[in-house]
Amino acid sequence: MSDAQEISPFTIAEVILDDALNKPLDYRIPESLVGRVMTGSRVNVPVRNSQRQGTVVGLKEKSAFAKLRQIAGVISEKTHVTDELFRLAEWISYYYCTPLRKVLKTVLPSSVRGKSKAKEQLLIKPDVSLNQLAVICDELRKSHPTQALALDAVLKSPKGILLSKLLEMAGVSRSPIETLIKKKVLLCQKVQIDRSILSEEEYFPTKPKKLNEEQSQTLEKIKESLDKDRFEVRLVHGVTGSGKTEVYLQAIEHALLLKKGVLFLVPEIALTSQMIERLKSRFQEKIAILHHRLSQGERFDAWHQIREGKALIAIGARSAVFSPIQNLGLIIVDEEHESSYKQTDEAPSYHARDVAVMRGKIANATVILGSATPSCESYYNAKIGKYQLSVLTNRADSATLPQVTVVDMKEEIAKNKGFTLFSNALLNAIKQRVEIGEQVILFLNRRGYHTAQMCTSCAHVLQCPHCDVNLTFHLGDNVLACHLCDYRLSPPPRQCPGCKAEGSLKFKGAGTEMVERALHAVLPEVRTLRLDADTTRHKGSHELLFKSFRAGKADVLIGTQMIAKGLHFPQVTLVGVLNADGSLQIPDFRASETVFQLLTQVAGRSGRGALSGEVIIQTHLPDHLVIGLAKEQNYEGFFNQEIAVRQLFHYPPFTHLVKLTFSGKDPRLVQERAAALRSHLIGQLPAHFEILPVVPCGHAKVKGDYRFQFIIKAEKMGQLLSLLQGQGVREENFRLFIDVDPLSTFF
Repeated sequence: MSDAQEISPFTIAEVILDDALNKPLDYRIPESLVGRVMTGSRVNVPVRNSQRQGTVVGLKEKSAFAKLRQIAGVISEKTHVTDELFRLAEWISYYYCTPLRKVLKTVLPSSVRGKSKAKEQLLIKPDVSLNQLAVICDELRKSHPTQALALDAVLKSPKGILLSKLLEMAGVSRSPIETLIKKKVLLCQKVQIDRSILSEEEYFPTKPKKLNEEQSQTLEKIKESLDKDRFEVRLVHGVTGSGKTEVYLQAIEHALLLKKGVLFLVPEIALTSQMIERLKSRFQEKIAILHHRLSQGERFDAWHQIREGKALIAIGARSAVFSPIQNLGLIIVDEEHESSYKQTDEAPSYHARDVAVMRGKIANATVILGSATPSCESYYNAKIGKYQLSVLTNRADSATLPQVTVVDMKEEIAKNKGFTLFSNALLNAIKQRVEIGEQVILFLNRRGYHTAQMCTSCAHVLQCPHCDVNLTFHLGDNVLACHLCDYRLSPPPRQCPGCKAEGSLKFKGAGTEMVERALHAVLPEVRTLRLDADTTRHKGSHELLFKSFRAGKADVLIGTQMIAKGLHFPQVTLVGVLNADGSLQIPDFRASETVFQLLTQVAGRSGRGALSGEVIIQTHLPDHLVIGLAKEQNYEGFFNQEIAVRQLFHYPPFTHLVKLTFSGKDPRLVQERAAALRSHLIGQLPAHFEILPVVPCGHAKVKGDYRFQFIIKAEKMGQLLSLLQGQGVREENFRLFIDVDPLSTFF
């Protein structure tokens, strides 16, 4: 027995199973595993008559139970939860009111926990010198031509060739190759294959750009923080096109010089291809990419490359914040205001930006939050000194901010004597830009062709039978579809389900599909691409569409909010926003912030190269303060106005919000249970906690479940979080979902 085993007082492990129980079970550590089993270890344990996988969450000397079963074995050490990630998981479990079991399943992805394995293939190499191989090849040419063909292929790849590729190149069966292996002419080895999507792509190397004064000052402060191993959160507030990415790249370079790992978060998959290209062309180091559209095998390979220190840079969307990076020194959260960083559909309802800050604190890492339109919470934290602020006020490479025009659509409708998608100003501008070979982006945050089908006789609107939303018409598939549960009705009915009138159903509203069709009707020569959830269902479709547009294969890119974020197209000189005020009508405290951010971000896609840009915003509310501030790209003015309203009505950042959503098949039961928990909390919490009434959710019915909610406002969270631990419920006909720091108070 080793010294470590002799002196270890811990002979009992607390194990949380991957499935079922939320509480840990006690198991005895067998002598052979003492010293190998530690907090974070992945183990196999007996449960009744089967073996289950679990994670060790604690070690102790004694148990309250006399008879304990033994741990059956340790699953590969490579899948253990690191100490840093385990501490992070404990914090997430407490703060987001979620059992540790569920958090650990989020931290350790299913591709690593499950049955995925490293991909192995057979590699064929010469087992003799190349001169000997050439001689043998000539000798076999007449007597055994298939063996000679195989050797010809090997001679072209003397360092080794995969068996599958050799069979394809030589056009032979396995038999002659196996004969050559038996003769010890060729050697066969098993090798691990990298399934990473970057493994076969090549990129042109790029060099660091010369920074302007503001960029240099920002970078120096980041370097200073990295040099001192100091936890610091730096908010880089730079106007669109101000060169934030170049600052990130040079900060990464400095972190790599210090042998520190880098975690780079981007809001969603649409952004990753451009960012990967920039990273890959700048750094020779291995880069691992993590996002939800990778196969289980690709994720398995990427995760293990990070865990083993083969990849020093990890880039990905929300869940990449849990990458097991060694010696983590720098965390970058690009477009930190983005809503896709927040998990809203299942527990834990974590926000990757906030988790990144906490991870930085645990690892003593430098955290960079970057945005042209920071969230009010982050900017407020910078104002009060909790975060450090760096401001980039000028566009990089002498590019200028675009000229913005606001068009009153009420006047356009009066001029055209009816509904119109495009103002005259926008149509003329599109025509003018396309004629001189420049590109255009048109933004409308609604997909589909029409947004509703309505009866002109009785005003009945066709709704989803399972959800409280109108069905959207998709012309390409000739289908009415629900965007919440994907219910489909095809072909659309001709008779009104309400009054049974024939031919009275008319389509209303416009989506991206209709915009594309209408633009072709007015300007038939214009080449278009459409980017929305319908055109990007398949893996890799984002990248293909972006590459096509960047290569000039289309004049106009039409899309939803996917096109508003961080993309860089130097030839785009005109951006048209077709319905700027749609989201302003939503009764949510973040509505103004969301619209301002979206308009500013989409306007920032114009004039990013040497050519000057123009933005045309079409709206029915031209005098609205938010529209005016977005036109001026005046973030400071918007923040000052918004923060005053937030303070007046006790909204974040002055308070924390917790939203409790109750759902189930029986609306009466759901409402009763919501009211009962609200009453219980009122009795337990002091008067300064504000508990709002129980109300139906913005989407009052989704997938057949009725939904009610109430919101709690809390200046300090400790007492409330302690009360809410273990409250999240999922039963057969009822669910309680706890959303801490929700993005929306309405839906």
